[in-house]
Amino acid sequence: MTCDAPSLDRIFIEFGPLTVYWYGVIIITGLLIGLYLATRESNRLGLQKDLIVDLIVFAAPIAIIFARMYYVIFEWDRYAGGPWWKVFAVWEGGIAIHGALIGSVLTAIVYARIKQVSFWQLADIVAPSLILGQAIGRWGNFMNQEAHGGPLSESVYNSFHQYLPDFIMDQMCINGVMYHPTFLYESVWNLLIFGLLFVLRKYNLLRGELFLAYVITYSIGRFFIEGMRTDSLYMFGHIRTAQFISILLILAAVAIMIYRRISGKADKRYDGKKIKN
Repeated sequence: MTCDAPSLDRIFIEFGPLTVYWYGVIIITGLLIGLYLATRESNRLGLQKDLIVDLIVFAAPIAIIFARMYYVIFEWDRYAGGPWWKVFAVWEGGIAIHGALIGSVLTAIVYARIKQVSFWQLADIVAPSLILGQAIGRWGNFMNQEAHGGPLSESVYNSFHQYLPDFIMDQMCINGVMYHPTFLYESVWNLLIFGLLFVLRKYNLLRGELFLAYVITYSIGRFFIEGMRTDSLYMFGHIRTAQFISILLILAAVAIMIYRRISGKADKRYDGKKIKN
């Protein structure tokens, strides 16, 4: 479907030579809101006051580094022939959530051992914040006009997308072609997961299961939405990296959940209370 609409300005503000992009502002906003929620929950459970704040101080920059590394590795042909500094140009877009998760989990594992606390407890506390941050962060993709799907047909637009706000569809008008706002699909899916995790938390699951539920539900949505995108990273020819990783994560999360229950390693509930035998 053809279109003709102006795009939004990617720049938030400029201070002389310094340019601040909406992409970065939105990512930081998601991080701060997630930190606030996780800190409140940590305090409610009676954990050390600055435990979550200190974790985020270490995990956030490491997650961004891993997210960029992951993206650059799978898009190396794009950067190999260009200016070397483009590898670090995160403000132009190009970070991968799976890379961020790898960096975050590794950091949390090391941090938990140093602080002598349960990694699974930390993971459960931050899981809702993670998915909310992802939901907010997708709007950074919106401002960059990236992470969108293929071209929209006029029939699909008339049956559904005409009901979306004009500013969303105008931004999805790229070079005269209207595209699927897959960033929006994933943002909405992530918000639904956020609500689900809040409900599940009230049922006091076994420790670690809230985080594993996040991994499973996010991966299910990502698998299907990734199939609609036009900017996917690929491995093994035509296999989309995110879809492959999503399947692995679902299988691994289910296996870990079953193993922890059968082995008795999941011996505490979400609130830290020991399970009575």
